[in-house]
Amino acid sequence: MKTLHSFCCLSAAAALFVAQAAAAQMPAYSEPGPVPAAIAAAKTIFISNAGSDSGLFPEPFTGDQDRPYTEFAAALKAKGIFVLVDDPSQADLVLELRLTAPYGPSNPNKQHGTSDPLPMVRLVVYDRKTHYVLWAITHSIEVAYLQKTHDRNLDEALSAVLTQFLQIAGKSPAATH
Repeated sequence: MKTLHSFCCLSAAAALFVAQAAAAQMPAYSEPGPVPAAIAAAKTIFISNAGSDSGLFPEPFTGDQDRPYTEFAAALKAKGIFVLVDDPSQADLVLELRLTAPYGPSNPNKQHGTSDPLPMVRLVVYDRKTHYVLWAITHSIEVAYLQKTHDRNLDEALSAVLTQFLQIAGKSPAATH
């Protein structure tokens, strides 16, 4: 038993040493990686409504399960930067929008050692021609106790996702890439 314990300790120490050596070889984060050219070149977009997980409407959010899609599409259209098309075969990019409530603990503010998962807005950007994922953006929706605040937090998350997408696409004055 003592030999097994020694072997486990030595194995753990070796693994730690290897992990530290691997981390030492990684360059420090200095600037963002390249954005796929197809995102910046896009002129037409199709927005795919990937839906909302069950149990999110009519509470904690008002409206129906299409609300995130409807609000996002309206906000993107209002920007006037892209032409929104109603057929994916006519688009340069396909944006898939989904409101999800993942499983597992993620709300540390809840008492009694358990927590509810925070809902998230997820936008996945696909190249229409190749169907490859070019980029993904996920934004958590903050905890709220009033439905009015839940709704405001959803709106803020949708706005944050849109802003980040526009920055990545180089279509925003605050573009960082």
